[in-house]
Amino acid sequence: MKMKLSLALLAAAFATSAFAADTYKIDPAHTYPSFEADHFGGLSTWRGKFNHTEGSIVLDRAAKTGSVDITIDATSLDFGHDKMNEHAKGKDMFDVAQFPTATYKGKLVFKGDTPASVNGELTLHGVTKPVTLTINKFKCMINPMTKKEVCGADASATFNRSDFGVSYGTQMGFNPEVKLAIQVEGQKQ
Repeated sequence: MKMKLSLALLAAAFATSAFAADTYKIDPAHTYPSFEADHFGGLSTWRGKFNHTEGSIVLDRAAKTGSVDITIDATSLDFGHDKMNEHAKGKDMFDVAQFPTATYKGKLVFKGDTPASVNGELTLHGVTKPVTLTINKFKCMINPMTKKEVCGADASATFNRSDFGVSYGTQMGFNPEVKLAIQVEGQKQ
């Protein structure tokens, strides 16, 4: 009886380790949350990105679950225009002196065998609200250069920046809708 119980426990331990969730560390050199925002009610569209992002993604393919935990360095905001960067980082907009980071934490939602979206919460400008990311592309492979498994995705979402207390320009007709486009790659740990 003890032998059967020991074998059952060993088999259960092996099954748990064989199908355990994998953690992928975000590659900051290949991850750039970018965004589009209105300028003067349709006069033009400003595009920017954040140059420094870190975090991890946990992926359990067998259970079809996972999680996302990302921290964005808001001080790395980059419109490609120095004067706009300075203004956007100031108190009128992101106020990076008071809110130097933005975070996103969520749970993966699978469609079949592939992650299709992330139901999560964005914390921006000190305010936390739900934001769902749509995963437009997802792929895992062995990186031919590092010989390690990597996963990558292209994700998108739309949200109202005024909901997060970033309402500069709305009184001048700026549309507060922001479109996110996020390229992300992570290496298996």
